[in-house]
Amino acid sequence: MATDPTPPAAPGPGPGPRPVVRRMDAVRQALLLFVHSKLTMCPDHRFAFASIGETVSMIKKDFSSDVGSAMEAIHSLSASESRYATADLTQLFKIAYHEGKIAESQGRLLRVVLIYCRSSTKPHHQWPVKPKNFTLDIIYLHDKPTADNCPQKVYDALVDALEHVSQYEGYILETGQGLARVLFRLMCILLSHPLQRCIQDDLDIPKQVAKKTLAVEAAQNEDGTPVSS
Repeated sequence: MATDPTPPAAPGPGPGPRPVVRRMDAVRQALLLFVHSKLTMCPDHRFAFASIGETVSMIKKDFSSDVGSAMEAIHSLSASESRYATADLTQLFKIAYHEGKIAESQGRLLRVVLIYCRSSTKPHHQWPVKPKNFTLDIIYLHDKPTADNCPQKVYDALVDALEHVSQYEGYILETGQGLARVLFRLMCILLSHPLQRCIQDDLDIPKQVAKKTLAVEAAQNEDGTPVSS
């Protein structure tokens, strides 16, 4: 008796295009990455969360190192369908200043990480000059320049705000590429402790592959250079 081999199955349709990651989904994932990474480094880190609409809303007011409550707060974040005409950071700085005094009394440092996504709305504040007691980091996610928005003016206003309130070296990082992996890379840069980081002008992360290759080749050439007596 003989049996015929089973014919190979006809190839099915190939995988479709990868789903588009919405900006808000990428922001949530980046925040989860930040929280998990910081708690891995030191389980004593604590977090609270807020959002800015017309005013500042505290999503999770009490600082906690509990992962579950942090995840719940992050997943509750949502993007507004409305376009806000203003972006007043005064209340955010007021809350941060109050929490900064509490942190100082506990031997801690307060850091505010602001993820700003309004390409057409220039932020402002009416925060007076006070002793600085918190560090401000900013990630600016913007659209391409058009007649309706000018990311450069928004960026300049964010730089002014950071320099006005930040106690230690604060970073402002930006991207208009809309890629989730770029946002994750920027968030990883912010894992550095404010007291253990270089100034932003000296920041060289990540190093370009071409630059690293040239450095390796130069070192190899130097090691292989014959020495004449």
